[in-house]
Amino acid sequence: MNKAGFVLAIFVRYSEKYFIMHDRLLQEMNSDFNFSSDEIETVKLYFEPVSYSKNTVLEEAGNIPEHLYYIVSGYLRLFYMDEGGSEITTHINCPPGFFTSYTHFISQTRSEDHVQCITDCNLLRITKENLDKLVSTSQTMKDFSISVFQKSIAYNENRSRELSVLNAEQRYLKLIENYPEIIQNVPIQYIASFLGMKPESLSRIRKRIIK
Repeated sequence: MNKAGFVLAIFVRYSEKYFIMHDRLLQEMNSDFNFSSDEIETVKLYFEPVSYSKNTVLEEAGNIPEHLYYIVSGYLRLFYMDEGGSEITTHINCPPGFFTSYTHFISQTRSEDHVQCITDCNLLRITKENLDKLVSTSQTMKDFSISVFQKSIAYNENRSRELSVLNAEQRYLKLIENYPEIIQNVPIQYIASFLGMKPESLSRIRKRIIK
């Protein structure tokens, strides 16, 4: 294969990959909302396909979040550093779904959280400026964006309730019931922190459940 043919083959392969990434997002968007063909093309234009390797920090604490991410594959977490220098994981997202430090992204204020890839990730991302453009030109996109934000609020409220009323073992059992694949993809220390316990405590719970 000559150089031109090789370049074309690479372009086609990556074009197919990006088509699949956009297709995952569009399937979710069209499941509850009716987007026109023009709106779909605009979404493709503004949502940028990107891939990152494991442990990459996408957004750093102390900065205004630059992007809203749609997870096509892989796992992300939101975490901050406590006064003792320990990492506290506040959110783990399983694909597919949207992810960022929502409140700070929407208000464009500095976030206390880091956004990090737990695994290799294929993502679509959009800036606040481009999201605003989409929302201002498409009522369907506006409705969809409101729905995503409402789901984020509901999730956080439910998570706060679970942390206050469920014991450690109940929280773990509920997590693996809803997201069984998380155990194979996310380190135990992140899961333990997310569930509000020490890794040793989670290890004991897992051993007790296995027995």
